[in-house]
Formats: sequence, C-alpha cells, structure tokens
Amino acid sequence: MTMSDPIADMLTRIRNANTAKHDTVDIPSSKMKLAIADILVKEGYIKKYEVVEEGSFQTIRISLKYGKDKNERIISGIKKISKPGLRVYAGKEDMPKVLGGLGVAIVSTNQGVITDKQARELGVGGEVLAFVW
Repeated sequence: MTMSDPIADMLTRIRNANTAKHDTVDIPSSKMKLAIADILVKEGYIKKYEVVEEGSFQTIRISLKYGKDKNERIISGIKKISKPGLRVYAGKEDMPKVLGGLGVAIVSTNQGVITDKQARELGVGGEVLAFVW
C-alpha cells in the first residue's frame, strides 16, 4: 500500500518511539527523510542515524536521545505543518519561529532542506515541513 505522506509517517514514528522510550526507530529511507534526520542530528534532537540495507530496501535507523534518565525527553514535541491537502509556504519575511526561537522549523527550499534560522540567513522562503521543540 502506498503512503500519501511519508514525512508525516517518519515524524509519527519518531514521536511514538520517543513516547515509548525506545532507543532506536527504523524508518523507510528517502532523500528527504535523510535530510530531515541530518537536521535533527545537527540541532541536537537525536543522537545519530545510519542507513541500513535490508534486502533490496534501505532503512534509516535513528538513535533517540534522552536526558540523564529516560524520563527526561529531548524531543518534547514534533508536528507536521504542511500536509498533502494543505501545503504551507512561508516567504523570507514571514519565516516562522518555533516557541520564540527555542524550537526549530524544518523548511524545504530551493537550497535544500534547511532550518528556519538558515533560511533567514540565506534570505529564502519555502515549504514549512515540520516544527520540532
């Protein structure tokens, strides 16, 4: 069965694994998902990710990050903004800030998939994919 929104599926898998306090979560691989995982590592929300070959399929294995004990979560919230039925775009002037700059917005631009801070620095707008805080 084909999935209508694979990025929402990725974010939901991360959210569910984080809530259940799992160490790792496996996600079917794509270029967009790899770019999002790369942003989550650079921003400090997850430990690392690796691409695992399972037969003819590639899977992204994400290692989740927690505080001193597993009761303290690093990702307190993750939300898909742009959906297949309602795409959300933001220009360079009205790039959203998540929790006043404490969180990060993931934006798909013509420069690639970047954070809201990088989009402001580059002066580009694009499709707002997700908020992470």
